[in-house]
Amino acid sequence: MQKIETIEALEALYGAPGAPSLRKVATQMTPLYRKWIMSSKLAVLTTIGPEGTDASPRGDDGPVVRERDPKTLTLPDWRGNNRLDSLRNIVRDPRVSLMFFVPGSNNVVRLNGTAILTDDAALRQSYEKQGRLPATVIVITIAEIYTQCARALIRSGLWTSVDQSADLPTAGQILAEMTSGEEGGAPYDDAWAARAAKTMW
Repeated sequence: MQKIETIEALEALYGAPGAPSLRKVATQMTPLYRKWIMSSKLAVLTTIGPEGTDASPRGDDGPVVRERDPKTLTLPDWRGNNRLDSLRNIVRDPRVSLMFFVPGSNNVVRLNGTAILTDDAALRQSYEKQGRLPATVIVITIAEIYTQCARALIRSGLWTSVDQSADLPTAGQILAEMTSGEEGGAPYDDAWAARAAKTMW
């Protein structure tokens, strides 16, 4: 297998990017990028650290991020599995990216920037839901925002395909496989809905 080892060799295969793909980039929130991002309840957060990269879905029942000012967004860290992969990475390397999705739209908005973590009491309190607060909030400084080519979602038929999840393994089955049956299985799956309902926030 031949390995592409230089940027020059890569660019020779693809050619120059079209002008629209470069001119669509903003360095802060604009009225239309704001409207798009504030319509997104689901984003994928990517980070990088000494162990490598991490991608983590982030979702909320309203906009997944808030705007503090045109250059700054905040993202609460709601309850999860406490692996803290993304958060550990941010503490050690501030570079982050976000990919915002809106159901039904084949466009995706991408954001690159840097982030810090804070446990600021007032900021955490502003996210209070059902008597619970996020342990920390991710504060993101925007470097660039741009739309992603829609072809990937069109090719996949993400929003138009029939439900294909029926034959997928469950989280409990995967956990049982990884622990040789010591954990997971049907009891894990059966308890998940009630556990999630109690620990959503």
